Amino acid sequence: MSKPTIRFRIDFDAAHSLGPGKVDLLERIRKTGSLSQAGRELKMSYRRAWLLLDSMNTSFREPVVSTSIGGKSGGGATLTEFGASLVDIYRELEKEFNASAVKRFSAAISAVNPAKSTSVVTHTPLVRSAAPRRVKAKVRGRA
Repeated sequence: MSKPTIRFRIDFDAAHSLGPGKVDLLERIRKTGSLSQAGRELKMSYRRAWLLLDSMNTSFREPVVSTSIGGKSGGGATLTEFGASLVDIYRELEKEFNASAVKRFSAAISAVNPAKSTSVVTHTPLVRSAAPRRVKAKVRGRA
């Protein structure tokens, strides 16, 4: 029987947050020493990884990652002491939340229907309008 898992985001204010995607990226940067390699391992484009890192570096007074420009000697990315502490605090809180969820949801955990566990859930993408659109074609007159 599997355990419930809590995924959460810390909102410091309306524009600054830290969640599982950003923490995963920081952990991969710590492991690989490279923003591009961290992004590849997370199946994330370099642009997306860079935007997430930039948002974290500008969210706090201290940077979470220091970077060096590539080239022959190769670039790199290193977690700062502050960045490492954010990851550690987030992961400690995650462990506490998950332990609490297991304890509090023990009755629900034992009531989970294992036959339904193998079903696949699909999500439909959000679209502006599901209504069909009519498009007028320009017709040039014949002489």
